[in-house]
Amino acid sequence: MSELILKTRQDIEDIVRGFTFYATGGGGLPKNGLQSLMSEFDAGREIILSDVDSLPDDAVTACPFLMGSIAPHTVEVLKEMQGFGFTESVNTEKDRMRKAVEELEEYTGKTIDAIVPIELAGANTSAAIAAAIELGKIVLNGDYTGRAIPEIQQTTPYLNDKKITPISSVDEWGNTCFIKEASNYRVAERIGKLISAGAYGLAGQAGFLLNGKETKEVIIPNTLEESYTLGKLIRESNEQGKNPIEETIKALRGWRIFQGQITIKDDEDRIGYYWGTYTIEGQEDFSGKTAKVWFKNENHMCWIEDEPVVTSPDIIVIVDSKTGEPVPNPLSELGQNVSILAFESRPQFKNPKGIDILGPRYFGFNVDYKPIETVMSR
Repeated sequence: MSELILKTRQDIEDIVRGFTFYATGGGGLPKNGLQSLMSEFDAGREIILSDVDSLPDDAVTACPFLMGSIAPHTVEVLKEMQGFGFTESVNTEKDRMRKAVEELEEYTGKTIDAIVPIELAGANTSAAIAAAIELGKIVLNGDYTGRAIPEIQQTTPYLNDKKITPISSVDEWGNTCFIKEASNYRVAERIGKLISAGAYGLAGQAGFLLNGKETKEVIIPNTLEESYTLGKLIRESNEQGKNPIEETIKALRGWRIFQGQITIKDDEDRIGYYWGTYTIEGQEDFSGKTAKVWFKNENHMCWIEDEPVVTSPDIIVIVDSKTGEPVPNPLSELGQNVSILAFESRPQFKNPKGIDILGPRYFGFNVDYKPIETVMSR
């Protein structure tokens, strides 16, 4: 595919909507992603997403990402934060990522040519793009997951045994740290999460230093353009009086597996992750039935009548039943009428190593992964 240029505010809103959809409930708040990209647009900088194949083999790439919990702060937590002087924000999400990239360059002595987002997410992907544009770096039209994920080992560099460290970290309050080495990806994830938890939120971190050849081997190409196309489709379906959910399902070859009202939302902020379970009481074709969705930042398990129907690595998206707009987990509300949509996993994760790191047993459930396309064919 050719490069994609975001030329208008509408383009930016559409791509953030698409990112938020693929974020499966996680990935930060879309309003923050919109703020990140609009800051570059308002500064008059071109937002260009470059074709992956145009990257030279000897280029240096890095991956900046937001690390930490997306849970809303309680009154008690806000009081606790005051004790550390965490009251006036120093760095926006874009600032955290930009500074993390700069710190990584200074630490390693390498000039980073191009940026790859770690995932598709309303805030995370948008801030990575905006940071790259502000720094004058190339933004590649692709990412390392094809959805959003809670842990950095749930990525294609991990699946292909690429090195993740060193990792730089800059938080909202200006604290800067480095993970020089980690014994494995999961340890890097744990240390990174503990750093972010110490700052009560999302830190901007950067790692995955690869050359262009390695990057092209592991990147999932064209996913940013896919997100833009999807976000535009959802908007235009609403504007044209079409059913946005039906149009989305048709475009992505997915399924609406449930429709109902959120009656219970049991959630908590735990060690840098936002955990929770929804109970959704069925409506219309699903009247009299109950669904549950479990999330760890993102949605990973869905049961209908206590039977598991879809699990990660397949994609579980909760959307507004009327507008088809994706519902981020921190913004969902009791009484909200929603539909649960399901889509196939990216092919990069349809293998034992991908299922081992992103399947239901990884998250502690005694359930075997069954591809959604197999389940729905029955």
